[in-house]
Parts: sequence; C-alpha cells; structure tokens
Amino acid sequence: MSSPTVGVLALQGNVREHVAALTAVGATAVPVRRPAELAAVDGIVLPGGESTTVSKLLDTFELLEPLRARLRDGLPAYGSCAGMILLADEILDGRPDQHQLGGLDVVVRRNAFGRQVDSFETDLEFAGLTGDPVHAVFIRAPWVEKTGGDVEVLASVPDVTSNGADAGEAAGRAVAVRQGPVLATSFHPELTGDRRVHGLFVDMVRAAIG
Repeated sequence: MSSPTVGVLALQGNVREHVAALTAVGATAVPVRRPAELAAVDGIVLPGGESTTVSKLLDTFELLEPLRARLRDGLPAYGSCAGMILLADEILDGRPDQHQLGGLDVVVRRNAFGRQVDSFETDLEFAGLTGDPVHAVFIRAPWVEKTGGDVEVLASVPDVTSNGADAGEAAGRAVAVRQGPVLATSFHPELTGDRRVHGLFVDMVRAAIG
C-alpha cells in the first residue's frame, strides 16, 4: 500500500496530533508553512484553531493563493473545526476581512454550538466508517447550515438547542461532510485516538493520486 505525503498546515492548532494520526494510518505526514512545502504534498490537512487568525496567517506566509490554486486543481483536503470553516464556500458570522479557501459547496456557521464553555463530546454514526460510533469532541465548533447537491453528509447531531434555536429547527445539523476529494468535520478526531477519520482521508488521497 502506498504511503502518500500528506501535509498538515502548521500555522495554528493541533499540528502534532494530526501528524501522529496520519502517520499511524500509513501516510508520510509533514508540516506545511511555505509554498514550496505545499507544492510537495499529495493532500493537506487544515487543523482547528481560530479561523480568522489562520486566514490572516495564510496571507502572511504567502500560502493563501497557492493553497486556493491547488484546491481548485483537485488537491485532497481535510479540515477539522476551523479547517471546515476555511474550506466552506460561504460562512455565517465571519469577519468581513476573513479569507475563504473554498472547495466545499456548503454554508457554515462559526461557533454554532456556543463558546468555549459550551464545548462537549458525543458519539456519532459516521457514514462509511465501520465499527463503533465515532466519539467526537466539539470545541467552539461550527456546523453546516446548508449543503450543495454534490455534498454528502457523513454525520450529524440529532438535537442541538444552542444559540437560541429550538430542537426542531436545529435537529440534524451536519457535522461531517464530503465533496469529492474534500472532507471536513466540525469535531476533532485527532484528540481521541480513533484514527478512522484520518484513515478515510488518507484513502481519499491514495485514490486521487492513483
């Protein structure tokens, strides 16, 4: 089985944890901070963090346009939490000067589950993964408000009542989605020791490079 080179955007967030998870499922994982490093990878992981800060750092490190270009060319990408926000085509409650990478035909709401103190953990049924439900850790997490026709919802939360929404309005919010070579989750699988989401992504990278 091939060992694709998967980059982890190393500007903020759980970089080491993602590198460890990717290595455990057979990838060659490398941190990415420069355009030349980005050019050498077969796939990219965008960790959690603060999405507005990461968008500014992408500009500062001259990675914004090169990463946008590679995503347009079909680079497989996985975004967790803030990474999901950056990959979304549209964001709600974002800053006017916030950069979007695009790649996912979704509308995402920042901090949809509330503030840091509202962070929580739950078990999710995740389409395409065998075995037990995925134990998901949500930290100031987004959710997907709307998906385009080519987006597959892989996991959702059944009853969310934060941000003033009643259970009927918020039932079934998507928290894991995939569109072609792009995968995103609202939660942080790198924190739990369950490598299945990273394994799914590495399989997507292998498929993309043939």
